[in-house]
Amino acid sequence: MTTTVEAIYEGGKLILPSPLPLPDKSHVTVTIETHAPDSDGQRAVWLELSEQSLMKVWNNTDDDIFNELLSK
Repeated sequence: MTTTVEAIYEGGKLILPSPLPLPDKSHVTVTIETHAPDSDGQRAVWLELSEQSLMKVWNNTDDDIFNELLSK
């Protein structure tokens, strides 16, 4: 099972926003990805650009025809 959660590092500990649905003493692997101060702003811009590009591909009439054929 893979779960991604955000946490705050404080005083040598990772503080989670809420408990995880795991039994006590569960062994887990933790991957740390730090965020630069303005990376959230850049991330939002990249996500918006990605969504616009993907919508050009996803939002087309060819998909509607394919979906009709699948439902038959």
